[in-house]
Amino acid sequence: MSPQVFLSIIIPVFNEAESIEQLHSEVVDVCNQGGFTFEVIIVDDGSKDGTDKIVKQLSPIMYIRFRRNFGQTAALDCGIKHARGDLIITMDGDGQNDPADIPKLIHYLEENDLDIVSGWRRHRKDPLFKILASRAANILRALILHDGLQDSGCTLKVYRAECFQGVSLYGEIHRFIPALLKVKGFKIGEAEVNHRSRSGGKTKYNNWQRGVKGFIDMISVWFWHKYAVRPLHLLGGIGFLSILAGLIIAAIGITFYFAGIS
Repeated sequence: MSPQVFLSIIIPVFNEAESIEQLHSEVVDVCNQGGFTFEVIIVDDGSKDGTDKIVKQLSPIMYIRFRRNFGQTAALDCGIKHARGDLIITMDGDGQNDPADIPKLIHYLEENDLDIVSGWRRHRKDPLFKILASRAANILRALILHDGLQDSGCTLKVYRAECFQGVSLYGEIHRFIPALLKVKGFKIGEAEVNHRSRSGGKTKYNNWQRGVKGFIDMISVWFWHKYAVRPLHLLGGIGFLSILAGLIIAAIGITFYFAGIS
């Protein structure tokens, strides 16, 4: 892809004062070395650790700050809606995603004529419990959504901007964006990326409530995938069964009436 392509790099952060300055520096270096026109959009999801003071000193930057914590999906949705680029790149703010992978993902997208390329953290640098939980979620997602990805939970992804026309993200659905876009006819792919250990701080977005909400959102994506283009297959089926049940009950009632059974 031509280096003249305009990149919008979206980084949601929540209490990442220890890592955001270094990550921003790496992103800028990678984009400058690749000759890209770019913007870096940092969406602060209500940080309380002084992240805002650090980010305000960075350049170039588009900085958006939430008054309170709304969650990673809301932060990504906000950044996407403010993006002006031809390609939208999302990545975590903790420094575990490697900015050096950005050109590789862009090249893979163009070489294979794709609309979305998702990073695959094949060799994860996370605690064992987090890796096991992620693998279980990936197996469940693959069984329900069939999106063809090994690691949909990796935030490092590249999208063509048109993917998000008329799309709003909600709940914990950011993990299932490729599956949602696949339903709309966009072509998705996956490329292996480097995954780094945390340089500081701790995971902010992992808790059981998010897991439950994520499962509910997975079911909503499954429902959309199965019935979005043919809702009458569901509603018509339910209606038919309701009518059939009503006719059976009516027939039984009429039979009892004429048989003199009260």
